[in-house]
Amino acid sequence: MYNYIVLKHKVFPLSQLPIEKVISPIISELKSNQTLILKAPPGAGKSTYLPLQLILQNAIQGKIIMLEPRRLAAKSIAYYLAEQLGEKIGKRIGYRIRGETNVGQNTKLEVVTEGILSRMIHADAELEGIGLIVFDEFHERSLHADTALAFCLDIQEVLRDDLKLLVMSATLDHAALKELLPDARYIESHGRSFPVEYRYSPIPKNQNLEDHVAKQVRWLLNNDQGSILVFLPGISSIKVVEQKLQYLDESIQVCPLHGGLDFHQQQMAITPSKEGQRKVVLATNIAETSLTIEGIRLVVDSGYERVAKFDLKSGITKLEQKKIAQSSAEQRAGRAGRMTAGVCVRLYSLEQLNQQPSRPKPEILTSELSNLVFDLAKWGVTNPEDLRWLDCPPQSAIAQARSLLVALGVIDYKGKLTELGSMVSHSGLEPRIGAMLSFDSDTRVTASLIAALLEEPEKNIDFSHSVSRFESAMHRKQKLVARRAEKIAHDLGCSFNMEQFEHRTVSLLLAIAFPDRIAQARVDQYGEFLLSNGQGVTISDEEKLAGSRYLVVLDLIRTTHQRTIVSSAIELDIDALQIFCPSLFAEDEVLFWNRNKGTLCAEVQLKCGRLIIERKSLPAPDRAKITQALLDLVQREGLSVLGWDTKSQDMLERIRCAQSWLPEEPWPDFSQQGLLDSIENWLSPYLIDIHTLSQLQSIDLYDVFNAFLGWPLNKMIDEWLPSHYQLATGSRIKIQYKEGCAPTLAVRIQEVFGEKSSPMIAKGKQALVLELLSPAGRPLQVTKDLASFWAGSYQDVQKEMKGRYPKHIWPDNPAEHVATTKTKRHFKS
Repeated sequence: MYNYIVLKHKVFPLSQLPIEKVISPIISELKSNQTLILKAPPGAGKSTYLPLQLILQNAIQGKIIMLEPRRLAAKSIAYYLAEQLGEKIGKRIGYRIRGETNVGQNTKLEVVTEGILSRMIHADAELEGIGLIVFDEFHERSLHADTALAFCLDIQEVLRDDLKLLVMSATLDHAALKELLPDARYIESHGRSFPVEYRYSPIPKNQNLEDHVAKQVRWLLNNDQGSILVFLPGISSIKVVEQKLQYLDESIQVCPLHGGLDFHQQQMAITPSKEGQRKVVLATNIAETSLTIEGIRLVVDSGYERVAKFDLKSGITKLEQKKIAQSSAEQRAGRAGRMTAGVCVRLYSLEQLNQQPSRPKPEILTSELSNLVFDLAKWGVTNPEDLRWLDCPPQSAIAQARSLLVALGVIDYKGKLTELGSMVSHSGLEPRIGAMLSFDSDTRVTASLIAALLEEPEKNIDFSHSVSRFESAMHRKQKLVARRAEKIAHDLGCSFNMEQFEHRTVSLLLAIAFPDRIAQARVDQYGEFLLSNGQGVTISDEEKLAGSRYLVVLDLIRTTHQRTIVSSAIELDIDALQIFCPSLFAEDEVLFWNRNKGTLCAEVQLKCGRLIIERKSLPAPDRAKITQALLDLVQREGLSVLGWDTKSQDMLERIRCAQSWLPEEPWPDFSQQGLLDSIENWLSPYLIDIHTLSQLQSIDLYDVFNAFLGWPLNKMIDEWLPSHYQLATGSRIKIQYKEGCAPTLAVRIQEVFGEKSSPMIAKGKQALVLELLSPAGRPLQVTKDLASFWAGSYQDVQKEMKGRYPKHIWPDNPAEHVATTKTKRHFKS
């Protein structure tokens, strides 16, 4: 958003750019300080004029590395800067992006994507020859940028106190950055301001997003001047809107712009329109920053974006459509006022915007962190808190990432690199792919092609189709994939030769890269699979792969209905995998309950992760194993698997009430979790000679709990919280106990005559709630204060009951009357 990337069209002279006014202070601060924070609005020239001036004024000793979050921006900025110097790319200005490098011996400024910087740091921890690292568009808070900044701060502190850092953007969180970088200097550039008119047009309830966008675009084309930039949440929305706009006038060019397009297609979207023509650019949030599309003065902002969110529970990253933060809305609107006054149509209300967070959530808090943990291991850090972060990565996500990396064999349980991990580290690729490439020197040609194909995914679900198309020279990116495969193979020390490619090992190598996503078909559920990490996934019934016994799943989509759909996979021969990589399998001796038979069974299971590949029955296990299996059953399925009757359930409720009302006594933990945690203590002694589920359910839990209470608590509880209450009439009535509630006694009202106050239990701490009943046993009154009832509302009850039950006694002073179960006739006699 902050530069001019189109090479052959009129732009504002560099001397008119607002950043010029603060160039001298910036250079001065960089010479005398190690860290600088720069805030400059869209179009100020911080990504163009500033780096050029740093080079022309020889302000930095050593090379300048400038990070850009996106490949398109990095490459385009480099070409533009080279043209400003009148040079070809690769001279003083160069760039590095994935799979493409254009730098020379005399390059002073390299524009790189963030993953490239991480590799540079690991290749040379001292960053020899580099004087300044510029973090452009830092507000995006990508995982790579946060990690690279943490490493650079560590380098500054330990290895290179002369290394300079410049962090810049238009919407920086200045307060957070100053806390992280307390010694950093701060400079703000106030840029040229073109007014932007804001219009709010929320999507009607009876209309979908794409229809409303198309309607707004047509209205703007008919009523306003200039080209239009439309921000949509994702590629699918772009395609739908593009289809709806296909019959516009020939003078209007509709161009998509997203990360899935190649560089040439992206350039078509950002180059200026021909004279007499207008352009409608349908873009994802790729167009929020770092790109200038000349002629744009109208912006339509859907208010949505698609972001990747990692689900710790399932281990799956889901693309979610969500509302944008206020800073993103500011960035989008700013595109309308870059060259002249413009208009921003927001498809949401101002009230809705104000309810959104000021900034988006950083990737480090929502992403899968295996690459980060691997980077930390390469850096020699096992605890992320040893580095300085704007937001420290969550420990739960770190733990899950470590589990995956241990499964891949690239780190050990202490978080340190293994021998394989060191080999993967040198490859510069992510851990999954690196583990596959380093698996066996004989498979590196095949693995190199797989890695290149994975970087350029096609739409088909079956990955083997992409492999076949490449073998037939029909892949849509044949040359790009071939070049990338050759580069990967070269880095591994071998030459790429398709004669050495083995189609049969493709799925086996992918299982090495995705050991947690080996999938087994569920019995009698066509298209349903269980992953080796324990998660269930679905594949469309229409796909041939749905009928496979085993798959390796490469990519997944988590739907809004919490279903996980396979979007890329390949069929797997599980028997061949056992021979190819036996370390993925383990034998386990297992005891389990056969629900149908109600008996304990023993078997040896061949497992791949959580998948059971084969079973072999074993003879009956010994007594200790049976006992442990019974305990495991209860812990796994819960206390409900035991044999509960009313007496044992009442005992449990009474004990739990005692724990609450008399906490000073040394009660064992009788909570649900407490009983499960201590199950060996209280249940094991009763499992002798228990072999079947029916026998387990015949255990008398009343006796078990009494024994677990121990003396004297098992005696005192009957005194403190008796199971029954003895009335003056001789009746013995059960007290109802329930955890979290007061104790209750349901009693006929005549039987509590003579009681002056409510009975007390639990060492006098709890009054019994009396549910007073009529002679027929129907509820009359509920009271916790019997004295107040006698003095008050009893008179109303007396008046009504005298008429309904005239044969029974209804004294005027019940507190002084003798308790009874008899009628008036018995009193007369």
